[in-house]
Amino acid sequence: MQKKHFILAAALLCLAVVFSAGCVDNGGSGEKVEILYAGVGNMPQLLESGAVDAAIAWQPFVAVMEEGQIGKVISYSEDLPPAGKWEGHTCCVFGANSYALANPEIAADMTALMILGNEYITANPEKSAVLIADWLFANQDLTYGGVTVNSVDVIEASISTIKFSGEVTDAWIKSNEDFVQSQRDLALVNGKLANTNSEETRELLFDFGPYEVAQGIVESGKFLEPSSSVKEISVGYLASDHDGPLFILLKDWKFFKDNYNTYLKPVTEKVGKIDKAELYVNGKKVCDVKLIEGSAGPQLMTLLQQNQIQYAVAGAPPFVSAVDKSTSAVDIKILAPIMMNGSGLVVSDEAPADDWNSFIAWVKERSAEGKPVVIADPQLGSIQDVQLKAALDSAGIGYTTKSA
Repeated sequence: MQKKHFILAAALLCLAVVFSAGCVDNGGSGEKVEILYAGVGNMPQLLESGAVDAAIAWQPFVAVMEEGQIGKVISYSEDLPPAGKWEGHTCCVFGANSYALANPEIAADMTALMILGNEYITANPEKSAVLIADWLFANQDLTYGGVTVNSVDVIEASISTIKFSGEVTDAWIKSNEDFVQSQRDLALVNGKLANTNSEETRELLFDFGPYEVAQGIVESGKFLEPSSSVKEISVGYLASDHDGPLFILLKDWKFFKDNYNTYLKPVTEKVGKIDKAELYVNGKKVCDVKLIEGSAGPQLMTLLQQNQIQYAVAGAPPFVSAVDKSTSAVDIKILAPIMMNGSGLVVSDEAPADDWNSFIAWVKERSAEGKPVVIADPQLGSIQDVQLKAALDSAGIGYTTKSA
Protein backbone atom coordinates (compact mmCIF):
# COMPACT_ATOMS: atom_id res chain seq x y z
CA MET A 1 0.00 0.00 0.00
CA GLN A 2 1.42 3.33 -0.99
CA LYS A 3 2.02 5.70 1.91
CA LYS A 4 0.97 9.31 1.71
CA HIS A 5 3.60 11.75 2.88
CA PHE A 6 3.06 15.22 4.19
CA ILE A 7 4.80 18.52 4.43
CA LEU A 8 2.84 20.16 7.22
CA ALA A 9 1.87 23.77 6.83
CA ALA A 10 3.93 26.26 8.78
CA ALA A 11 0.91 26.82 11.00
CA LEU A 12 1.32 23.32 12.37
CA LEU A 13 5.08 23.14 12.26
CA CYS A 14 5.19 25.95 14.79
CA LEU A 15 4.21 23.28 17.31
CA ALA A 16 7.20 21.10 16.41
CA VAL A 17 9.41 22.07 19.34
CA VAL A 18 12.05 19.52 20.36
CA PHE A 19 12.49 19.27 24.10
CA SER A 20 15.73 18.19 25.75
CA ALA A 21 15.34 15.77 28.64
CA GLY A 22 18.59 13.85 28.92
CA CYS A 23 18.82 10.08 29.19
CA VAL A 24 16.76 8.69 32.06
CA ASP A 25 16.02 5.14 33.18
CA ASN A 26 12.97 4.54 35.36
CA GLY A 27 14.63 1.57 36.99
CA GLY A 28 14.09 -2.16 36.91
CA SER A 29 15.60 -4.84 34.72
CA GLY A 30 12.47 -6.19 33.03
CA GLU A 31 10.73 -5.37 29.76
CA LYS A 32 11.22 -1.82 28.56
CA VAL A 33 10.54 0.65 25.78
CA GLU A 34 12.57 3.67 24.75
CA ILE A 35 10.83 7.04 24.90
CA LEU A 36 12.18 9.67 22.52
CA TYR A 37 11.18 13.27 23.30
CA ALA A 38 10.49 14.98 19.97
CA GLY A 39 8.20 17.70 18.66
CA VAL A 40 4.81 16.45 17.46
CA GLY A 41 5.25 18.14 14.09
CA ASN A 42 8.19 15.81 13.44
CA MET A 43 6.36 12.63 14.43
CA PRO A 44 4.85 11.74 11.02
CA GLN A 45 8.30 11.91 9.46
CA LEU A 46 9.93 10.01 12.33
CA LEU A 47 7.33 7.23 12.12
CA GLU A 48 7.38 7.03 8.32
CA SER A 49 11.20 6.84 8.22
CA GLY A 50 11.37 4.10 10.85
CA ALA A 51 13.26 6.30 13.30
CA VAL A 52 10.53 5.45 15.83
CA ASP A 53 8.10 2.54 16.06
CA ALA A 54 5.24 4.46 17.65
CA ALA A 55 4.22 7.96 18.67
CA ILE A 56 1.86 9.51 21.19
CA ALA A 57 0.63 12.85 19.87
CA TRP A 58 -2.22 15.31 19.94
CA GLN A 59 -4.57 15.96 17.06
CA PRO A 60 -4.43 16.66 14.17
CA PHE A 61 -1.08 14.83 14.04
CA VAL A 62 -2.73 11.54 14.96
CA ALA A 63 -5.05 11.99 11.97
CA VAL A 64 -2.12 13.04 9.76
CA MET A 65 -0.37 9.74 10.45
CA GLU A 66 -3.50 7.66 10.04
CA GLU A 67 -4.93 9.39 6.97
CA GLY A 68 -1.47 9.32 5.38
CA GLN A 69 -1.25 5.56 5.90
CA ILE A 70 1.90 6.16 7.91
CA GLY A 71 0.48 4.60 11.05
CA LYS A 72 -2.54 3.14 12.80
CA VAL A 73 -4.14 4.12 16.09
CA ILE A 74 -3.61 1.68 18.95
CA SER A 75 -5.59 3.70 21.45
CA TYR A 76 -7.01 7.19 21.79
CA SER A 77 -5.96 8.96 24.96
CA GLU A 78 -9.26 8.57 26.80
CA ASP A 79 -9.04 4.76 26.40
CA LEU A 80 -5.47 4.29 27.63
CA PRO A 81 -4.95 2.32 30.85
CA PRO A 82 -5.61 2.51 33.73
CA ALA A 83 -9.19 1.82 32.65
CA GLY A 84 -11.50 4.80 33.04
CA LYS A 85 -8.84 7.20 34.31
CA TRP A 86 -8.59 9.44 31.24
CA GLU A 87 -12.15 9.79 29.95
CA GLY A 88 -12.84 13.49 29.45
CA HIS A 89 -9.31 14.42 30.46
CA THR A 90 -8.24 18.04 30.38
CA CYS A 91 -6.49 19.37 27.31
CA CYS A 92 -7.06 22.88 25.91
CA VAL A 93 -8.76 25.70 27.82
CA PHE A 94 -9.93 29.27 27.49
CA GLY A 95 -8.16 31.63 29.85
CA ALA A 96 -7.65 35.30 30.58
CA ASN A 97 -5.54 37.73 32.57
CA SER A 98 -6.58 40.16 35.29
CA TYR A 99 -6.93 43.02 32.78
CA ALA A 100 -9.58 41.03 30.88
CA LEU A 101 -11.36 40.09 34.11
CA ALA A 102 -11.56 43.77 35.05
CA ASN A 103 -14.19 43.99 32.27
CA PRO A 104 -16.53 41.22 33.48
CA GLU A 105 -19.25 41.66 30.85
CA ILE A 106 -16.84 41.14 27.95
CA ALA A 107 -15.20 38.23 29.77
CA ALA A 108 -18.61 36.58 30.16
CA ASP A 109 -19.62 37.34 26.56
CA MET A 110 -16.37 35.89 25.18
CA THR A 111 -16.76 32.79 27.33
CA ALA A 112 -20.34 32.37 26.11
CA LEU A 113 -19.20 32.70 22.48
CA MET A 114 -16.58 30.00 23.01
CA ILE A 115 -19.26 27.71 24.47
CA LEU A 116 -21.43 28.38 21.42
CA GLY A 117 -18.48 27.71 19.13
CA ASN A 118 -18.14 24.30 20.74
CA GLU A 119 -21.84 23.62 20.24
CA TYR A 120 -21.50 24.58 16.58
CA ILE A 121 -18.72 22.01 16.01
CA THR A 122 -20.70 19.28 17.76
CA ALA A 123 -23.79 20.02 15.67
CA ASN A 124 -21.96 20.60 12.36
CA PRO A 125 -18.80 18.45 12.27
CA GLU A 126 -18.46 18.25 8.48
CA LYS A 127 -18.90 21.99 7.92
CA SER A 128 -16.63 22.68 10.88
CA ALA A 129 -13.88 20.54 9.33
CA VAL A 130 -14.04 22.67 6.17
CA LEU A 131 -13.85 25.92 8.15
CA ILE A 132 -11.04 24.77 10.44
CA ALA A 133 -9.02 23.43 7.49
CA ASP A 134 -9.58 26.80 5.80
CA TRP A 135 -8.07 28.59 8.81
CA LEU A 136 -5.13 26.21 9.28
CA PHE A 137 -4.29 25.34 5.67
CA ALA A 138 -5.91 28.12 3.59
CA ASN A 139 -7.72 25.47 1.54
CA GLN A 140 -4.39 23.96 0.43
CA ASP A 141 -3.97 20.22 0.23
CA LEU A 142 -1.12 18.51 2.04
CA THR A 143 1.28 17.21 -0.61
CA TYR A 144 4.58 15.41 -0.87
CA GLY A 145 6.26 13.38 -3.57
CA GLY A 146 3.38 13.82 -5.98
CA VAL A 147 0.83 12.39 -3.53
CA THR A 148 -1.95 14.79 -2.58
CA VAL A 149 -4.27 14.52 0.41
CA ASN A 150 -7.19 16.80 1.11
CA SER A 151 -6.59 18.73 4.34
CA VAL A 152 -10.31 18.65 5.10
CA ASP A 153 -10.10 14.84 5.31
CA VAL A 154 -7.39 15.17 7.96
CA ILE A 155 -9.36 17.68 10.04
CA GLU A 156 -12.62 15.74 9.70
CA ALA A 157 -10.89 12.59 10.96
CA SER A 158 -9.27 14.58 13.74
CA ILE A 159 -12.24 16.46 15.20
CA SER A 160 -14.35 13.30 15.28
CA THR A 161 -12.03 12.09 18.07
CA ILE A 162 -12.09 15.31 20.09
CA LYS A 163 -14.68 16.11 22.74
CA PHE A 164 -15.49 19.76 22.11
CA SER A 165 -17.12 21.05 25.27
CA GLY A 166 -17.03 24.22 27.32
CA GLU A 167 -18.78 22.64 30.29
CA VAL A 168 -17.07 22.88 33.66
CA THR A 169 -17.66 19.60 35.53
CA ASP A 170 -16.29 18.15 38.74
CA ALA A 171 -14.57 15.44 36.69
CA TRP A 172 -12.86 18.02 34.48
CA ILE A 173 -11.69 20.03 37.50
CA LYS A 174 -10.32 16.87 39.11
CA SER A 175 -8.53 16.01 35.87
CA ASN A 176 -6.68 19.31 36.14
CA GLU A 177 -5.86 18.67 39.80
CA ASP A 178 -4.55 15.20 38.91
CA PHE A 179 -2.35 16.78 36.27
CA VAL A 180 -0.98 19.26 38.82
CA GLN A 181 -0.12 16.32 41.08
CA SER A 182 1.68 14.57 38.22
CA GLN A 183 3.78 17.72 37.77
CA ARG A 184 4.61 17.74 41.48
CA ASP A 185 5.73 14.13 41.21
CA LEU A 186 8.07 15.14 38.37
CA ALA A 187 9.29 18.20 40.32
CA LEU A 188 8.07 20.38 37.46
CA VAL A 189 5.62 22.18 39.74
CA ASN A 190 7.68 23.58 42.59
CA GLY A 191 6.38 27.09 43.14
CA LYS A 192 2.96 28.44 44.13
CA LEU A 193 1.23 25.10 43.43
CA ALA A 194 3.86 22.87 45.03
CA ASN A 195 2.04 22.28 48.32
CA THR A 196 -1.51 23.48 47.77
CA ASN A 197 -4.59 21.55 48.81
CA SER A 198 -7.54 21.11 46.46
CA GLU A 199 -9.26 24.35 47.44
CA GLU A 200 -6.05 26.36 47.17
CA THR A 201 -5.21 24.82 43.79
CA ARG A 202 -8.62 25.77 42.43
CA GLU A 203 -8.32 29.31 43.79
CA LEU A 204 -4.98 29.81 42.03
CA LEU A 205 -5.87 28.17 38.71
CA PHE A 206 -9.49 29.06 38.01
CA ASP A 207 -11.96 31.90 37.85
CA PHE A 208 -15.38 30.48 37.03
CA GLY A 209 -17.22 33.77 37.50
CA PRO A 210 -17.34 34.53 33.73
CA TYR A 211 -18.37 30.93 33.02
CA GLU A 212 -21.26 31.03 35.48
CA VAL A 213 -22.54 34.24 33.88
CA ALA A 214 -21.94 32.78 30.41
CA GLN A 215 -24.17 29.83 31.22
CA GLY A 216 -27.03 32.24 31.83
CA ILE A 217 -26.22 34.08 28.62
CA VAL A 218 -26.35 30.87 26.58
CA GLU A 219 -29.61 29.80 28.19
CA SER A 220 -31.31 33.18 27.75
CA GLY A 221 -29.64 34.32 24.54
CA LYS A 222 -29.11 37.73 26.16
CA PHE A 223 -25.53 38.94 26.04
CA LEU A 224 -24.16 41.66 28.32
CA GLU A 225 -23.15 45.07 27.07
CA PRO A 226 -19.98 46.33 28.79
CA SER A 227 -20.44 48.84 31.59
CA SER A 228 -17.19 50.62 30.67
CA SER A 229 -15.65 51.48 27.31
CA VAL A 230 -13.02 49.11 25.91
CA LYS A 231 -11.14 50.03 22.75
CA GLU A 232 -9.52 46.69 21.92
CA ILE A 233 -8.95 43.16 23.18
CA SER A 234 -6.39 40.65 21.94
CA VAL A 235 -6.87 36.88 21.83
CA GLY A 236 -3.95 34.48 21.54
CA TYR A 237 -4.27 31.03 20.02
CA LEU A 238 -2.24 28.14 18.61
CA ALA A 239 -2.44 26.73 15.09
CA SER A 240 -4.24 23.53 16.07
CA ASP A 241 -7.73 22.21 15.50
CA HIS A 242 -8.02 22.04 19.31
CA ASP A 243 -8.64 25.78 19.00
CA GLY A 244 -11.44 25.15 16.51
CA PRO A 245 -14.24 26.99 18.38
CA LEU A 246 -12.36 30.28 18.00
CA PHE A 247 -11.83 29.71 14.27
CA ILE A 248 -15.49 28.80 13.78
CA LEU A 249 -16.66 32.02 15.43
CA LEU A 250 -14.75 34.04 12.85
CA LYS A 251 -15.19 31.87 9.78
CA ASP A 252 -18.99 31.60 10.12
CA TRP A 253 -19.63 34.87 11.96
CA LYS A 254 -22.89 35.42 10.10
CA PHE A 255 -24.35 32.32 11.76
CA PHE A 256 -23.73 33.82 15.19
CA LYS A 257 -25.04 37.19 14.05
CA ASP A 258 -28.26 35.65 12.75
CA ASN A 259 -28.81 33.41 15.77
CA TYR A 260 -27.45 35.43 18.72
CA ASN A 261 -26.84 38.97 17.40
CA THR A 262 -23.47 38.78 19.18
CA TYR A 263 -20.46 37.84 17.08
CA LEU A 264 -16.86 38.33 16.04
CA LYS A 265 -16.87 39.96 12.62
CA PRO A 266 -13.62 39.84 10.59
CA VAL A 267 -12.44 43.24 9.38
CA THR A 268 -11.58 41.49 6.11
CA GLU A 269 -13.03 38.13 5.16
CA LYS A 270 -10.40 35.98 3.51
CA VAL A 271 -9.11 32.46 3.08
CA GLY A 272 -6.79 31.36 5.89
CA LYS A 273 -6.06 33.06 9.17
CA ILE A 274 -7.80 36.23 10.31
CA ASP A 275 -5.91 38.71 12.45
CA LYS A 276 -8.37 41.57 12.93
CA ALA A 277 -12.03 41.50 13.89
CA GLU A 278 -14.71 43.44 15.73
CA LEU A 279 -16.80 42.26 18.68
CA TYR A 280 -20.50 43.03 18.35
CA VAL A 281 -22.78 42.57 21.37
CA ASN A 282 -26.53 42.69 20.80
CA GLY A 283 -25.86 44.16 17.38
CA LYS A 284 -23.59 46.96 18.62
CA LYS A 285 -19.86 47.14 18.09
CA VAL A 286 -18.14 47.25 21.48
CA CYS A 287 -14.44 46.89 20.61
CA ASP A 288 -11.81 45.84 18.11
CA VAL A 289 -10.29 42.37 18.40
CA LYS A 290 -6.78 41.29 17.47
CA LEU A 291 -6.05 37.60 16.87
CA ILE A 292 -2.47 36.68 17.77
CA GLU A 293 -1.05 33.31 16.73
CA GLY A 294 1.45 31.95 19.24
CA SER A 295 4.28 29.54 18.58
CA ALA A 296 3.66 27.56 21.79
CA GLY A 297 1.62 27.66 24.97
CA PRO A 298 4.38 29.13 27.20
CA GLN A 299 4.76 32.05 24.77
CA LEU A 300 1.05 32.84 25.09
CA MET A 301 1.39 32.78 28.89
CA THR A 302 4.17 35.36 28.64
CA LEU A 303 2.00 37.53 26.41
CA LEU A 304 -0.83 37.29 28.94
CA GLN A 305 1.47 38.31 31.79
CA GLN A 306 2.76 41.24 29.72
CA ASN A 307 -0.84 42.17 28.82
CA GLN A 308 -0.01 41.99 25.12
CA ILE A 309 -3.01 39.67 24.92
CA GLN A 310 -5.91 39.49 27.38
CA TYR A 311 -7.35 36.09 26.40
CA ALA A 312 -5.79 32.85 25.22
CA VAL A 313 -6.78 29.43 23.95
CA ALA A 314 -4.01 27.03 24.96
CA GLY A 315 -3.30 23.79 26.75
CA ALA A 316 -3.92 23.43 30.47
CA PRO A 317 -0.22 22.54 31.11
CA PRO A 318 1.21 25.97 30.19
CA PHE A 319 -1.45 27.65 32.35
CA VAL A 320 -0.46 25.39 35.26
CA SER A 321 3.24 26.10 34.77
CA ALA A 322 2.70 29.85 34.40
CA VAL A 323 0.55 30.09 37.53
CA ASP A 324 3.02 27.97 39.50
CA LYS A 325 6.08 30.02 38.57
CA SER A 326 4.55 33.47 38.18
CA THR A 327 6.22 36.48 39.74
CA SER A 328 4.08 38.86 37.68
CA ALA A 329 1.54 41.26 39.14
CA VAL A 330 -0.78 40.17 36.33
CA ASP A 331 -2.81 37.11 37.31
CA ILE A 332 -3.71 34.40 34.80
CA LYS A 333 -6.83 32.27 35.21
CA ILE A 334 -8.45 29.36 33.40
CA LEU A 335 -12.06 30.27 32.67
CA ALA A 336 -13.44 27.10 31.05
CA PRO A 337 -12.48 24.09 28.97
CA ILE A 338 -12.43 24.29 25.19
CA MET A 339 -12.05 20.61 24.43
CA MET A 340 -11.09 17.32 26.06
CA ASN A 341 -9.36 14.11 25.00
CA GLY A 342 -7.79 14.71 21.56
CA SER A 343 -4.61 12.59 21.65
CA GLY A 344 -3.69 9.07 20.59
CA LEU A 345 -1.02 6.39 20.45
CA VAL A 346 -0.05 5.45 16.90
CA VAL A 347 2.18 2.63 15.65
CA SER A 348 3.66 2.08 12.21
CA ASP A 349 1.45 0.35 9.68
CA GLU A 350 3.83 -2.64 9.68
CA ALA A 351 3.67 -3.17 13.45
CA PRO A 352 2.05 -6.47 14.55
CA ALA A 353 -0.35 -4.67 16.87
CA ASP A 354 -3.89 -3.36 16.51
CA ASP A 355 -4.89 -2.58 20.09
CA TRP A 356 -3.34 -1.99 23.50
CA ASN A 357 -3.03 -5.67 24.44
CA SER A 358 -1.35 -6.67 21.19
CA PHE A 359 0.86 -3.59 21.48
CA ILE A 360 2.09 -4.72 24.90
CA ALA A 361 2.67 -8.24 23.56
CA TRP A 362 4.79 -6.74 20.79
CA VAL A 363 6.66 -4.55 23.29
CA LYS A 364 7.53 -7.61 25.36
CA GLU A 365 8.64 -9.57 22.31
CA ARG A 366 10.90 -6.75 21.10
CA SER A 367 12.31 -6.22 24.58
CA ALA A 368 13.21 -9.91 24.85
CA GLU A 369 15.03 -9.60 21.53
CA GLY A 370 17.03 -6.67 22.84
CA LYS A 371 15.38 -4.25 20.37
CA PRO A 372 13.05 -2.13 22.51
CA VAL A 373 10.12 -0.36 20.84
CA VAL A 374 10.90 3.35 20.40
CA ILE A 375 7.99 5.71 21.13
CA ALA A 376 8.03 9.41 20.22
CA ASP A 377 6.66 11.58 23.04
CA PRO A 378 6.06 15.37 22.91
CA GLN A 379 7.69 16.48 26.16
CA LEU A 380 8.53 15.45 29.69
CA GLY A 381 5.50 16.21 31.85
CA SER A 382 3.09 16.80 28.96
CA ILE A 383 -0.39 15.32 29.24
CA GLN A 384 0.61 12.73 26.64
CA ASP A 385 3.81 11.87 28.52
CA VAL A 386 1.93 11.39 31.78
CA GLN A 387 -0.68 9.20 30.10
CA LEU A 388 1.86 7.06 28.24
CA LYS A 389 3.91 6.36 31.36
CA ALA A 390 0.82 5.57 33.43
CA ALA A 391 -0.30 3.09 30.76
CA LEU A 392 3.15 1.47 30.62
CA ASP A 393 3.27 1.28 34.41
CA SER A 394 -0.10 -0.45 34.46
CA ALA A 395 1.31 -3.12 32.11
CA GLY A 396 4.54 -3.51 34.08
CA ILE A 397 6.64 -2.05 31.29
CA GLY A 398 9.67 0.08 32.13
CA TYR A 399 11.24 2.76 29.98
CA THR A 400 14.33 4.74 29.24
CA THR A 401 14.09 8.28 27.89
CA LYS A 402 16.23 10.48 25.68
CA SER A 403 15.80 13.62 23.60
CA ALA A 404 15.82 13.86 19.84
